[in-house]
Amino acid sequence: MIRTGNQYLDSIRDGREVYINGERVGDVTKHPMLKPLIDIRARIYDMQHEAATREALSYEEAGEWNAVANKLPRTQQDWLDKRRATDTVLDEIGGVVTRVGDETVGEMWSLFDGQDVLNEVDPQFSVNIRRHIDKVLKEDPFHVSANTDPKGDRSKPPQEQDPDMLLHVVKETDAGIIVRGAKYETAAPYSNQAFTKPTIANWGNSAMSDYAVGFVCDLGSPNLKFICRTGFAGRAPAADYPLSNKFDEVDALVIFDNVLIPWENVLFYRHTKAAMFIRATLHRYSAFAFVQRNLKMADMMIGAALFNARQTGLDKQQAVQEKLSQLAVYREGINAHLTAAIVMAERSPAGLLMPNQSLLYTGRVLACSQLHEMMHIARELCGGQICVTPDRAAFESPATKPWLDKFYTVNENWIADDRRKLLAFARDLLNSDYAGHRLTFQLFAQAPPYAHLAAVYRNFDWDTPLAFVRKAAGLSERVMGESKPKHAAVAPAGPAAPAAPAGGAGAAEAAA
Repeated sequence: MIRTGNQYLDSIRDGREVYINGERVGDVTKHPMLKPLIDIRARIYDMQHEAATREALSYEEAGEWNAVANKLPRTQQDWLDKRRATDTVLDEIGGVVTRVGDETVGEMWSLFDGQDVLNEVDPQFSVNIRRHIDKVLKEDPFHVSANTDPKGDRSKPPQEQDPDMLLHVVKETDAGIIVRGAKYETAAPYSNQAFTKPTIANWGNSAMSDYAVGFVCDLGSPNLKFICRTGFAGRAPAADYPLSNKFDEVDALVIFDNVLIPWENVLFYRHTKAAMFIRATLHRYSAFAFVQRNLKMADMMIGAALFNARQTGLDKQQAVQEKLSQLAVYREGINAHLTAAIVMAERSPAGLLMPNQSLLYTGRVLACSQLHEMMHIARELCGGQICVTPDRAAFESPATKPWLDKFYTVNENWIADDRRKLLAFARDLLNSDYAGHRLTFQLFAQAPPYAHLAAVYRNFDWDTPLAFVRKAAGLSERVMGESKPKHAAVAPAGPAAPAAPAGGAGAAEAAA
């Protein structure tokens, strides 16, 4: 059954060893830098029960209510429902949150697709995957993922340096495997479990490696330590930095100090072929949720920029309209890729419905590669006042309030207080430490840019343009070699939809 917010809060009060600013955190639900996002996650759980949002965020099956975000996607309607659920959450909380579970549960669906490959290694791994997918559906945990290791000297294989630089297995026991190392994980200090997988290591031609391991880790397990970066919440007043104080998702270096992973939680182990296959298909579903968040980020930039232009009448100038149009083109480009990825969806090897892989990955490149340019255009449209406007205290002080009221009131519709709020919002969205962090995070949230392009390369239909040019240029068929045109797999909505040809291999994701 879907949880309530209080059930989630109780689940993470498990005595886990969390540090911020060098100090041990007693109750993660009350720490000022963790509490804002924890409260948002609890709010999302409660929204699944409330009459106004229940139908958008949950569905009934066999007499029980389950989260739409966790549902295995089998039809186009499933994807439309997931998209609506994410929009409902972001609209309600008034901002963008990335790591709240819906964007990482898709990685488990990629494992579901890879059962045949993993069965070649050990049939038990396939059983474990199905068990965990069923657990996510029924127990509704806050599920995140662990990806990037500290890595150390990348010019050396892991065996030639401190072995803990890459997470690895140090021992097998009857109960499970013992692992050591570390992973960077966003939201891990306040989530329930993480799909922990390897980065692409320097395995050479090795068929077996203790570093090729993937598992679901209970984040309340003994011998885990969470060393968090300092959060943005609480650094400055919320009225002046509304996004920093509410939407900062705290990252942590998670230390695995000889942590036991029960065998039933091990999803693949030692076989580098299995590890590489999983990494190659990891984001075929989860990329959709990340790109959808870029779409909402575009809406925030457009709204902030357009309000700033309209309040002073600058929106009537052609140069301003052109810049606003650039933001609109960026926004609608993302929207088009997401929409088309659903319309042209493809059947996965296991019979799930995955967004059209070429359209999804090209949409991700568009959303991430142009984000910094769009932020700069939004800065220009907001003007220099986002970096020079005094904070709220000055607008309230008797000595300075009359002057700021005078110079920040534009007309009867835009009084000083509203203008200050808008400029504070725009500053935090585009110019603050939090804004810089979000920009970097969006670029690397799933993988670095070169891996995004590698995913495009592996999923684009190269054969169709080759065949067109071969015919138009009068070339012989032998120039095509053994390649054949790939036809897009269009999967009609509905549970009885016929299986379409399997899609591409997915992203060859390498760690940042």
